Amino acid sequence: MKLTLEGVKKNAYVDNFIQQTEKYLVALGYTDHGPRHVGIVATRCQMLAQRLKLSAHDVELAGVAGYCHDMGNYLGRTQHHYWSAMLFSQIFIPEADPADVSRVCQAIVSHDKDEIKIVDKLAAILILADKSDVHRDRVVRKDLKGIMGDIHDRVNYAATNNSLKINPLRKQIVLKVTIDTKEASPMDYFQIFSERMSFCQVAAQFLGYRFVLIINNFKLS
Repeated sequence: MKLTLEGVKKNAYVDNFIQQTEKYLVALGYTDHGPRHVGIVATRCQMLAQRLKLSAHDVELAGVAGYCHDMGNYLGRTQHHYWSAMLFSQIFIPEADPADVSRVCQAIVSHDKDEIKIVDKLAAILILADKSDVHRDRVVRKDLKGIMGDIHDRVNYAATNNSLKINPLRKQIVLKVTIDTKEASPMDYFQIFSERMSFCQVAAQFLGYRFVLIINNFKLS
């Protein structure tokens, strides 16, 4: 079988693992890693792949990697990238092309590794799509007091708008974030997301692009 995003979305195991991850991380007090997040990441992966003029097949694989990258969180947050790749391989090894399975697994594992070494465009695309999703809608807590007590929730809650775009002519990949400074400051953003932005820089460079971050119309690159 050919791996496609729509086909993977219909897989009962994938769906169940994502639902279990959402339950588990909500119980731990984490931001959203469920259907909303993986849906956005998958869409951004496919957008980047298309704008980079990857093949139609690689556009599908990028979307698949984006959709499945977090589904192993319910087995353990710390090593979730390994768990996610392991689960993906167990589901699709019996029926999908070995090269496709290995590329998706490698992208999933690479999206959250400290000793990051990118060797495939799928991995670079997934890093950019995943690390760029900072938005108020990711906050799971319903009480404002709880949100304000956790810096990750506070910064995500403060992010009222978020867009990721690619400019092939200028060779730039641009993440634009609007921060409500009544809820958090741009410095709060850097405090918790500096490592993620470094990952984005490395990923963009692998693709031959420059990563640009714009917060409240202030440009950093």
